[in-house]
This record gives sequence, structure tokens and C-alpha cells, in this order.
Amino acid sequence: MISPAIGALEFNSIARGIESADAMAKAARVEIFASKTICPGKYLTLLHGDVSNVNAAVEAGRAIARGAVVDHFVIPNVHGQVFPALTGTSPVTEIAAVGVLESYSALTGILAGDAAAKAASVELIEIRLANGIGGKAVLTLTGNVADVEVAIRAGEAAIAHTGLFVAAVVIPGPHADIRKFLI
Repeated sequence: MISPAIGALEFNSIARGIESADAMAKAARVEIFASKTICPGKYLTLLHGDVSNVNAAVEAGRAIARGAVVDHFVIPNVHGQVFPALTGTSPVTEIAAVGVLESYSALTGILAGDAAAKAASVELIEIRLANGIGGKAVLTLTGNVADVEVAIRAGEAAIAHTGLFVAAVVIPGPHADIRKFLI
């Protein structure tokens, strides 16, 4: 069962990332659902649990990382579509209009996805993080054109303060050759 809060830390050191993940797991009642190397030579840990435990775990991870934290966050009421989008298990079977948002860091993709799903009636297809894409994040989603436009704008706004936004597009009617590669 996925809990309502998600926490994440991105590290510039793999060794410090592993050490911090261990500290987080020991510090609070959370479940780490991803702890892995990511491009380019960084480390990422994602965890979930109740808000107070996720906050405690993230703080424990930051404290032991000794300056190796690139980025971190806690989302108290993460949208239910975020976990399937992160794990490649989204139940999307039909593609309407498509929105794509690209950012320079793994964690900003999660923040953008959560904001997008909360802002409009869209389905998150995938939140691809870092590996094979140079450490970037790519969010893909679908819905009617108006909702996709609102969702993409909300995703952009959620990460605007980071300076890590790369690009966003809305494709009103993607060609069938493109649709088959999105799901």
C-alpha cells in the first residue's frame, strides 16, 4: 500500500547516497521504493510513508549526506497517479492529446508530475528519471487538449523556481506511429 507522502533525495555521491538511504530507513517508519544510481553518476532515493515519518527520514538522510545532497523534497499528499507513472505501471491504454515536460533534474520531474495531475483531468503516462537521458526527467501525460495544456502549465509552474525547466510541448493529435511508443 502506497502512503500519502513521498520523499526524495538526489545525491552527487553514490557512496553518500547509499549511506543516507540506510540512515533514512533506520530513522523512521518509511518504505524505500527506489534507491539507485542515476545518470550522470548520481544517486537517488525515493520513499513513502506518513508525513511525519517521511519528513524525519528525509532530514536524517540530509544530515548524514555531508553536503552531497543535490536536491530533496517531501510531498505530503502526493497524487495517486505519481507512483504508477514512476514505476512504469500506469494503466493508460488510450492516447488523446499528449503533453511532454522535460527538466534538467530527476526530482523536478516528480514535482511537475504531481502538480500536473492535481491541476487537471489528465492521466500521467510516465515520469522517466535520469537513466539514459543524461540525468534529466521527462513527464508524459494525456487527456483532452485543454486539460493537457492546464496540466503542463501547472507542471512548469511547480518547477519554475528551480531554474531546471528545459521544454514543454502539447501535441493535440499525435500520429499513430508516435502513440504506440508512449504506452
